[in-house]
Amino acid sequence: MTIIVTGGAGFIGSNFIFYMLKNHPKDRIVCLDKLTYAGNLSTLAPVMEHPNFRFVKADICDREAVCRLFEEEHPDMVVNFAAESHVDRSIENPGIFLQTNIMGTAVLMDACRSYGIIRYHQVSTDEVYGDLPLDRPDLFFTEETPLHTSSPYSSSKAAADLLVLSYQRTYGLPVTISRCSNNYGPYHFPEKLIPLMIINCLKEKPMPVYGEGLNVRDWLYVEDHCRAIDLILHHGREGEVYNIGGHNEMRNIDIVRLICKELGKPESLITHVADRKGHDMRYAINPEKISGELGWVPETKFADGLRKTIHWYLDHREWWEEIVSGAYQEYYETMYGNR
Repeated sequence: MTIIVTGGAGFIGSNFIFYMLKNHPKDRIVCLDKLTYAGNLSTLAPVMEHPNFRFVKADICDREAVCRLFEEEHPDMVVNFAAESHVDRSIENPGIFLQTNIMGTAVLMDACRSYGIIRYHQVSTDEVYGDLPLDRPDLFFTEETPLHTSSPYSSSKAAADLLVLSYQRTYGLPVTISRCSNNYGPYHFPEKLIPLMIINCLKEKPMPVYGEGLNVRDWLYVEDHCRAIDLILHHGREGEVYNIGGHNEMRNIDIVRLICKELGKPESLITHVADRKGHDMRYAINPEKISGELGWVPETKFADGLRKTIHWYLDHREWWEEIVSGAYQEYYETMYGNR
């Protein structure tokens, strides 16, 4: 089969490409990526010369470019990772999130309708459900949890999900959606919590933690996520939403302390900064549906995954050192410098 993977130069998308080329060696993978700040072509260096891989630089909002690619490749499947995804950036500039996450999704699905596919898969987020109270550890997000967004980012992803489901109902487009918890692992862009804390800890720079760091997230090792999407693509039911969670709930402050311990650095590096606007307190996913229907369970325990992630950043300094220079430093100062 030929599979178009949008946003494949980003964190989860690139890991998915590596996973698919390894586990489905007969499939052709075409990566479509605009190469914005979070899309790094050096991430794809290990597969750029692979005979079953092609990279195309284009914007999913560019209808002409997307249609041209569909005409050239005649894809069987499309997996849409392409999205503006950082909450802080969505608060600073909501417009680009609406354009990419909603209108870009519509362009892709229109191309799927015109040229024909056997599956369109939308990669979404548990953030569309809002948050859960810290004092109710018995509560979890299910696929039936009402959408209750907290940020321009999560609102744009929820809107895209609804649009995808409407294309299935109105046009019969064969779609699936997955909503995942927080991912971590190799090639994670340094603005996110775990890589940011690893890099700052290595450099013995202040490690900025929002508020008291009591916010709870359900962490999912990226390879476990890729395996789940693979199962949904090939065995998931059309028109269905599948929650993908790691059963690894952790407070932000506890993760930062673990990173300090693993790297042998003092916790005095931890610096508490003013909290994010509208900061969700707790995310937690119930993955019973995907486990029951497709047999998926997360295989990576958080302590093991975090250790592997830390050692990956230790072994790939050239990758992240290039990113944290220049324009990213300007953004970093805007986000954390005055808090």
